[in-house]
Amino acid sequence: MHASAVAFGARGLLITGASGRGKSSLALELMSHGAILISDDQTELFMRTGALWGRAPGAISGTIEARGLGLLQAEARPAPIVAVVDLDRDETERLPPKRDVEILDASLPLFLRVDHRAWPAALVQYLRFGRSDIA
Repeated sequence: MHASAVAFGARGLLITGASGRGKSSLALELMSHGAILISDDQTELFMRTGALWGRAPGAISGTIEARGLGLLQAEARPAPIVAVVDLDRDETERLPPKRDVEILDASLPLFLRVDHRAWPAALVQYLRFGRSDIA
């Protein structure tokens, strides 16, 4: 899949979007907050014990593109994917409804792009602790 992915522990985030939309940039920002790279730009997805997992194709494992610097080395490992960010669509709601996306046999929470400087930190918080159902 044309996507990047990072993980905090056993909670991975798949980052989708067209070329140039910022998949690698968001992955790098999340890595600066402690995430581990799963894969950059191309992510292999597979089902294992009822969960969707992501891993890097062998040739690009452990590398991430940084505009203006080139390919950087990074710690990388496969991980279960627990949510998806779609960078091609913008979130218009302050408190968005729950959205899901189906990938292979998995139904995952879907988040749309937010143009706010705290958004990467909010994604980190989600991956660490989840989302509250209190409205």
